[in-house]
Amino acid sequence: MGLFDGVKDAFGAPPATGVSSERETPIDRWMGWNVKPMEDGPQSVIGKDDSFVDSMDPVNYIATHLAKPMGIVFEENDEEYGGIFVLSLTEGGIAEQDGTIKPGDQLVAVNTSKVAGFAFDPALGEIVASTEEKTKLVLFRGTQEQLYGPTGASQEWLEEFVGKDGNGGEGAAAESA
Repeated sequence: MGLFDGVKDAFGAPPATGVSSERETPIDRWMGWNVKPMEDGPQSVIGKDDSFVDSMDPVNYIATHLAKPMGIVFEENDEEYGGIFVLSLTEGGIAEQDGTIKPGDQLVAVNTSKVAGFAFDPALGEIVASTEEKTKLVLFRGTQEQLYGPTGASQEWLEEFVGKDGNGGEGAAAESA
C-alpha cells in the first residue's frame, strides 16, 4: 500500500447522505460532496434551484391570437424590472376559454411590436391600438426576474425573436389560432 492510497480513499468517495447546506464548505462543493444520489435518476445538488427558466429559449414563450375584449387583467412588474404580466384571467373571458395564457406570464410582444420592459400604459396601449380582428400576444412563461434579471434575455435577442420572419417568433413559440 502506498503512502497516498489512504488519502485517495478518504477524498475519493462522497458521504452516502450528502452534506447538509448548513455544514457545506467550498471543499464540499469542489469535491462534489454536496451531491446526493437520487433513487431513480441523475444526481442532484443539495439546495439547487430547479426553478430556472431560460429566457433565451423559444420553448419558454407562448403565442396566441385573441379578439377584444380579451378578458386579461395585466399588472405592472416591480419598477426595477419594468414590463407587465398577466395578473388574472376574467372568468368566462376569451383568454380563459382559449386556455393558452396563464397568470404570471410576462407580455413580450403585441402583433409585431416588442413591448418587453415597457411601462404599463405604453404596453397596454399597443393592445388597445391594435386594429386586427384578433390581436397576437407573445408571452414569456416565467417570472420578471427570469426575463429581466441578470440571467434574462438580452434586448437584442428579444428583438430578433419577436421580429423573426416578421411574425413575432411564430415558428418557435407554441401558438393557438
